[in-house]
Amino acid sequence: MLTILALASVILLGIVPQQSEAIVIYTGWERHALVGSDIRLSCSFFSWRWTSDDVTFSWSYRADGARDSISVFHYTGGSPYVDNKGPFRDRLEFVGNPGRRDGSILLKNLDYGDNGTFTCDAKNPPDIVGRASSVRLLVFEKVPIQAGVITGAIIGAVLGLLVLVVVIYYLMRFLVARRVFNLSVSKHGKKGKGKEGSQQRQLWRPPPVTCLPLTS
Repeated sequence: MLTILALASVILLGIVPQQSEAIVIYTGWERHALVGSDIRLSCSFFSWRWTSDDVTFSWSYRADGARDSISVFHYTGGSPYVDNKGPFRDRLEFVGNPGRRDGSILLKNLDYGDNGTFTCDAKNPPDIVGRASSVRLLVFEKVPIQAGVITGAIIGAVLGLLVLVVVIYYLMRFLVARRVFNLSVSKHGKKGKGKEGSQQRQLWRPPPVTCLPLTS
């Protein structure tokens, strides 16, 4: 009887599908690029499961000012599929590695009209529940200084100022301690000389004069 129950349990476990868990997708936040250059848009994901052979990646694009997104790339069944009619036809290349959970794409020969938001979605069955991640692309004639560089410079300047303040503080403490020490040594030196002089005066005091009796 126990053997039959064990076999039934194994069969039921094999029939019941594995419970899916959430998948977390990562892209950059904002990318800057020059007109005519190429740029790699990265997409990766975290899943508690081993990378499935049925892993999929999907990229969509919404131009600045547009209301709707269009599909520009899809990877499924081990093969990439690039949109051959949209704005990135002949300019989009799949450069990811699905086995390493990388679904990155490469955009070539960028133009001002490529400004917009790119959204990546990934599935790693049975983990298929997750929120797609987006990255905004800004194309410039000259790439401006990024906010991160400015923030880093400000932090560096503040840290440098703090170090300078600490150095000045300890230098002032050292100078004050040295001044107090010199004054203390000078004061004790004068007291020592005064005591030594008084002792010498007591030693050099002439003996008292004694009167001799007169003889007749």
